[in-house]
Amino acid sequence: MSLVLLAVSLVALAVLFAVLRVPMPDAVVYRAEGRAVVHGGDLYGLRVTEGQLSATYPPFAALLFVPLAWLPVPVLKAAFLVGNTFLLVWLVHLSARLAGRPAGLPLLCAATALALWLEPVFQTFIYGQVNLAVACLVLWDLTRPPGARARGVALGIATGIKLTPGIFLVYLLLRGRGREAARGAAAFAATVAVGGLVVPTATWDFFTRHLYETGRVGKPWIIANQSLQGLVARALREQATGLAWVLPSLAVAAAGLWLARRTPEERWGVLLTAFTALLVSPISWSHHWVWCVPLIAVLLAEGRHGWAAITTVLFTARTMWLIPRQGDLDLRIPWWQEPFASPYALLGLALLAAAALRLPPFRPGGTGSGGQPSDRISSASTIR
Repeated sequence: MSLVLLAVSLVALAVLFAVLRVPMPDAVVYRAEGRAVVHGGDLYGLRVTEGQLSATYPPFAALLFVPLAWLPVPVLKAAFLVGNTFLLVWLVHLSARLAGRPAGLPLLCAATALALWLEPVFQTFIYGQVNLAVACLVLWDLTRPPGARARGVALGIATGIKLTPGIFLVYLLLRGRGREAARGAAAFAATVAVGGLVVPTATWDFFTRHLYETGRVGKPWIIANQSLQGLVARALREQATGLAWVLPSLAVAAAGLWLARRTPEERWGVLLTAFTALLVSPISWSHHWVWCVPLIAVLLAEGRHGWAAITTVLFTARTMWLIPRQGDLDLRIPWWQEPFASPYALLGLALLAAAALRLPPFRPGGTGSGGQPSDRISSASTIR
């Protein structure tokens, strides 16, 4: 029955994509990046699709996109549709592993069929994004057994693709796992070195200039941006938030990492770090929030079915897309619509607040038993 549910869900998605002729603009950008590497073009000067989108990832990501350069666009779209399907199955599997409740095939199929329609996951398919791949790399590395060979390397590679996973290297340091953090940092440095060898000009330009041009990614105040900056900009009705965003962002980053360090449970440490990254990133498009999948899995594993249901509804309702947003209407949202315009950012803040309220009393010297940071994924939660 679960296999039938998965098949129906996938067929429905494929038919929907065919009828709507989904453009998958980000996949087209990735293809253009691969072609720029192959033909020696200006990687960060390219503009493709109707939206005139540009390359925003480190040069190492463009090297990984080289195989896409030879794919016709229809084949490219089919490849992303199939690839993201397998990645979603893997993410559900890893989420169950993070929750300490390995999923059998029936549960895996049913959960994948339903997770497909969560807004961040669905949007990842719509845009032809790599969010699922990055999340899987991070979760796979962090859920491996303690002492596993080369633990931390996958985190470094993920950071080389999209930078934001680098916060997990800080998390590892705070949890007393310096060797893993060092391996991750070395792996990231290797991705930068490889990029420098193959596309030296693009690498230099990215890390000295384009990295700091957040406007290349998009307008931070539009509803699609579910980061803290987007929330603040819309609340203040200002395109440039300045210190009104920077200072709260620094405070949230410090608080989120402190909470992730202190929680006795590894899985909550991972989730708190992930949601902290999503909050403090200048731009976190709604499809970046695929970390809702492991969050729901953990809540279900802990028997918190009510909270799991609320979280599922929040990530399925798509309330931000119901808000009028043509032109600059994003900056003129009535106060009572603000929660509907920024549901993910508000949930992230609520998650950090719940963690702060439910932490055990502070004990100098560690976060886990015996004064050492806990490196296990158990069935008990500190968020009650």
